[in-house]
Amino acid sequence: MLRLVDVSVAYDGVAALTGVDLTVHDGEIVSVLGPSGSGKSTMLRAIAGLVPGARGAVSWDGQDLHAVPTHRRDFGLMFQDHALFPHRDVLGNVAFGLRMRGLSRADVDARARAALTRVGMAGFEHRRVSELSGGEQQRIALARALAPEPRLLMLDEPLGALDRALRDRLVGELRALFTDIGITVLFVTHDHDEAFALADRVVVMHDGRIAQDGSAAEVWAHPADAFVARFLGWNVTAAFSNRLVAIDPSGLLLVTPHAGATGVPGTVVGRTFRRDHHLLDVRMETGDDVRVAVPLGDVAPEVGAQVVVALRPDASALPLDGTDAPPG
Repeated sequence: MLRLVDVSVAYDGVAALTGVDLTVHDGEIVSVLGPSGSGKSTMLRAIAGLVPGARGAVSWDGQDLHAVPTHRRDFGLMFQDHALFPHRDVLGNVAFGLRMRGLSRADVDARARAALTRVGMAGFEHRRVSELSGGEQQRIALARALAPEPRLLMLDEPLGALDRALRDRLVGELRALFTDIGITVLFVTHDHDEAFALADRVVVMHDGRIAQDGSAAEVWAHPADAFVARFLGWNVTAAFSNRLVAIDPSGLLLVTPHAGATGVPGTVVGRTFRRDHHLLDVRMETGDDVRVAVPLGDVAPEVGAQVVVALRPDASALPLDGTDAPPG
């Protein structure tokens, strides 16, 4: 079990991580989600022992790791750029970390080939990494991280450089692989879909702190505050009540402007096509900016159009001030 207690990191006097407490149980898959600069990668580096000035405690099964060097922590770390060696073939890349551990040549070869089989890359042993696609390189980097059989695998935006279709497919494969192996995983991403599809638990970070920690379903359905709600794509507004609420992205609709229309007038300031709907950014007269999904087949006003935004009768509106939201 991994445990962080009051872990803090500062660079040149600027806090990158502040008082982070986190527990990850054996075999648990945890996604660390947040925007750039929120402290996600810094937390991984602190866990790996790559930040000498980190304060607080990092432990595994009760053992304080403060004096344990990075290469003896038995943690695997995989970055977005894969960091493969271009002068080595696939097998040589996967075997590199094993050789550094002083294993026999036979053990290195066997474990490297087993790791390649596990990620679906058996038969690629003698291919040059420059001949591989982005998805294949990602699998090789994963095989290299898994080959030493680490007790904790940490992945820092590993799918960020891949196209959306490939990312969607690999997320499902990674989830199945990690579950099959039973390995403990920390997966850093800024992509909501990746985080929720992959993880047992989601940790949302903001300004170097943990803003929310819970199951994927809980975090999505009940964002802890306005930052988490906005980051996950909820509308955060007080335009439809006398208090601040988070409204499900599908909870707003456009109504025809006319005398007596129920809703809040606004102006369309952005319009994006999203496969099965148009997403409108609307600046309302209250000063709030909200997003409204318009199904394909319905008229989606152009930028600059005057509209009226209303709350759907069955919309989910979560209070962000600790009190019940009034009826919509």
